[in-house]
Amino acid sequence: MLHGIDVDLPWGSVTAVAGPNGAGKSTLVEILAGVRTPSSGSVERAADVALVVQRPAAPDSLPLTVRDVVTMGTWQARTPQSHRKPRLSKAERRQNIEEALHRVQLADLAERPFAALSGGQRQRALLAQGIARQARIFLLDEPAAGLDAASRERTRAMLAAEAARGAAVACVTHDDESIDTADLVIRLEHGRRIA
Repeated sequence: MLHGIDVDLPWGSVTAVAGPNGAGKSTLVEILAGVRTPSSGSVERAADVALVVQRPAAPDSLPLTVRDVVTMGTWQARTPQSHRKPRLSKAERRQNIEEALHRVQLADLAERPFAALSGGQRQRALLAQGIARQARIFLLDEPAAGLDAASRERTRAMLAAEAARGAAVACVTHDDESIDTADLVIRLEHGRRIA
């Protein structure tokens, strides 16, 4: 349970959400993304949100390729009028999808079944989904979990690139290097923000 948390995610920055297990980090990200409702208070989202969960599960029989998953990001969602973007042409959608696949370094796996990917690759596919739909807010839950050092560095570079393009990026992390390289750090303990 979170208590009296006030958070602002600035545009063009990477924010690390850190703290011990059970501190409320994932809960905070879920509330910010709108998949969990706070018991009190409010959340203001100034733009479209892309949520990348820690362990994206997919049944082996799921007949979706990586490209299919990224393409789903371009489907017109029911969003508040203030967050709606003009409908893209098919050519623009295809271009966004291909660019997103390249930006997360999954273009060579675009036709592979999503269920056949590693956990880190699935997270990158979901990041690409947000990129393809031109989300301005990226919320990630433990993007470095279970990754080797080179993959963690690649993920940090991808998130920094999205922030450099003007997005607000926040990720739950226990990774010291991700915390050290973040523009801002939000530390939680027992559901409270600490200095």
